[in-house]
Amino acid sequence: MLRFLVDENFNNDILRGVRRRNPSLDLVRAQDVGLSGPKDPEVLEWAARAGRPILSHDVSTMTKFAYDRVRNGKRMPGLFEVGPHVATRQAIEEILIIGECSHEGEWEGQMRYLPLR
Repeated sequence: MLRFLVDENFNNDILRGVRRRNPSLDLVRAQDVGLSGPKDPEVLEWAARAGRPILSHDVSTMTKFAYDRVRNGKRMPGLFEVGPHVATRQAIEEILIIGECSHEGEWEGQMRYLPLR
């Protein structure tokens, strides 16, 4: 089962829905580990050290910095972008599937947009 870092501005309705459906899924919010307000490169660095793919809505800057990390040969344990058009129920389902069916390291260096296709 994956362990996620949830970006600071992530939709709390989605987060609560995931936790309600699977309380054992390891979701850490950025603000709970002292990452409130830091820039995206710092969030990505923390996630890399912790081996936690990131859940984010920041489809513009976070993705750019994630690609920069990969291009520079730095660790990037995965980034899952949930755009504003994704329904809450669908986002919850997809995060649960990814979290429950993936292994640590499986998404290394990858940026994916939900819903997965």
